[in-house]
Amino acid sequence: MTGFTVEVDQNSYLPAGVGRVDAIITVQAPDTPVTAPPADGLEIIILDCSTSMSGDRIIAARRAAAEAIAQVRDGVAFAVIAGTATAEQVYPEGGTATSSARTRAEATAKVQRLRANGATAIGTWLTLAGQIADRHPGRLRHAILLTDGQNGERAPVFQSALDAVVGRFTCDCRGVGTDWRVDELRAIASALLGTVDIVADPADLAADFRAVMGAAMEKTMADLALRLWTPRTARVKFVKQVAPTIEDLTGRRTESGNLRGDYPLGSWGAESRDYHVCVELVPGILGEPAVAAARVSIVRGDEVLGKGDVLAQWTDDTALSTRISRGVALYTGQAELAEAIQEGIAAQERGDVRTATARLGRAVELAEATGNDATARLLSEVVDVDPATGTFRLRAEASKAARMTLDSRSTVTVRVRGEG
Repeated sequence: MTGFTVEVDQNSYLPAGVGRVDAIITVQAPDTPVTAPPADGLEIIILDCSTSMSGDRIIAARRAAAEAIAQVRDGVAFAVIAGTATAEQVYPEGGTATSSARTRAEATAKVQRLRANGATAIGTWLTLAGQIADRHPGRLRHAILLTDGQNGERAPVFQSALDAVVGRFTCDCRGVGTDWRVDELRAIASALLGTVDIVADPADLAADFRAVMGAAMEKTMADLALRLWTPRTARVKFVKQVAPTIEDLTGRRTESGNLRGDYPLGSWGAESRDYHVCVELVPGILGEPAVAAARVSIVRGDEVLGKGDVLAQWTDDTALSTRISRGVALYTGQAELAEAIQEGIAAQERGDVRTATARLGRAVELAEATGNDATARLLSEVVDVDPATGTFRLRAEASKAARMTLDSRSTVTVRVRGEG
């Protein structure tokens, strides 16, 4: 398994007495699959069937599930879960089915008979999905989870269930309508290396599920990791994915050898992603040759797929040491942008208008500074800017859907370099 490229964007020159090293690592997967074929996978569709899904929502959920099932390629294992206060595997009755024209038709027929009735216990749904995933070790294991409401489990119960399935499958989460909580689904998507988004209108669910499953079918490599070696006296401050979305991986490190740690990257197709690595070193001697501040490898198990070095060199030339990597600067701004949006929306929800206005106003400034036009457009539906004074105010007429869309998409970034 070869063909990954690892590019390092940094300013390696540091002034005397400074030990912080920042670098943007761009990882590009090969265009040609290098491991298991797309058929070597597992897809789990998890549908909220609680009472709140009655009416248009359960009808839309059935259609969306049918669209997702239709996208599952021949040979891929799959299953469908109906979630209420319990989790019921509605297809197949046990184990998993292998996708074919016949099994897709059978699963679609089962889905069309789903009814909405009961409570919401998302941890229970994840537990069943984990049990199904465990039957397919080593495969590309992916789930789509749909809900329209807030989880009814006690927080410790839910967290325990979520923690137990980390690393067993990836999960893209979707909330339909505006009665669910972004932070709940973001917690799931973050822990399971997936995405979170709102589908405000149930009529849009089918297209969204089709797109999510289509993207899942393009994945060809499972369980990749970023392996980071640092010198004995160094300290890793953080490792974050910064494109296409922001995800802090720092706390997910697992030790993988002497001075090495692995950070999970999930499943990949032919794509590229960017990571911000920050390391604190003991400052070196002025004028000495560059040293390795970190060595980055992309691995699957113990197989190295690509690698690159982060360097450090101390100088008294301020023209060199004061340069800032464009990637580091802009991704740092976009991380601050996501934080400002989430803090602003949270403040608005609790009635703290002053803090909400300040944080969302700051988000408007950061969106412009970083060139994140998509986020700027979402902010314009929630915040007004007075062109004469440059002051901000919350738009009283902004819908809850607009605020939730802004919140759920706050971590989506614009690429500073490359495509993918």
